[in-house]
Amino acid sequence: MKVTFLGTGTSQGVPVIGCTCEVCQSLDYRDKRLRTSIHLDIDSHSFVVDTGPDFRQQMLRERIKRIDAVLFTHAHRDHTAGLDDVRAYNFMQQMDMPVYGTAPVLEQLQVEYAYAFTKDYYPGIPRLTLNQIDSSNFFINGFEITPLPLMHYKLPILGFRFKDFSYITDANFIPEETLLKLSGTKTLVINALQRERHISHFNLEQALTMVELIKPENAYFTHISHKLGLHADITKELPDNISLAFDGLQIYC
Repeated sequence: MKVTFLGTGTSQGVPVIGCTCEVCQSLDYRDKRLRTSIHLDIDSHSFVVDTGPDFRQQMLRERIKRIDAVLFTHAHRDHTAGLDDVRAYNFMQQMDMPVYGTAPVLEQLQVEYAYAFTKDYYPGIPRLTLNQIDSSNFFINGFEITPLPLMHYKLPILGFRFKDFSYITDANFIPEETLLKLSGTKTLVINALQRERHISHFNLEQALTMVELIKPENAYFTHISHKLGLHADITKELPDNISLAFDGLQIYC
């Protein structure tokens, strides 16, 4: 399995518009963060988790020629705003794009992209097939995926487990039943927004605690804001088996 970090930034990205902090002014490419998303190349399947506002740029950068399905963690715009650009894959693959999300996510997509669901077909609109996720494992083209229920403040969201790889973003609470689903995870990706506590995201200390609790062999932090600090500085503070992810990073699980 190859996992590519398409983006590792928070909703504003890094650098933040107009900000002059040392992170936003950094010349280190690892401090340049598009909105959070990943691509998985696994058993001949090509999956994207979330299509934020930078989706087109990320697909071009990584030269991703095919997508078999899009999975959504939740309906916030920094995770959904690029969905229109799956049109390119509609054309290339000559198929509707399968989209997976919870009922509230699919309902929100039909509001934000109402033009894609009208009865009167208009050439050039994104062609989408909506698939509802509940708490049960589901299959895409025969490949099994485990949904991971999480809380993003008061909003229920999902992470996903693909074999021994688990992906969590935007969470600030992991229920006990989800911790059981995470058991045996070898590679964990989890959000670590900043040093200070936040109302709806794990901060650095909390993310470290979650890694200690879940006990993966390796962990990567994502959904990082400019308030966390310079990539090079934070990296020095982390245990050997934990890394800050950065845009374009590829790992093999």
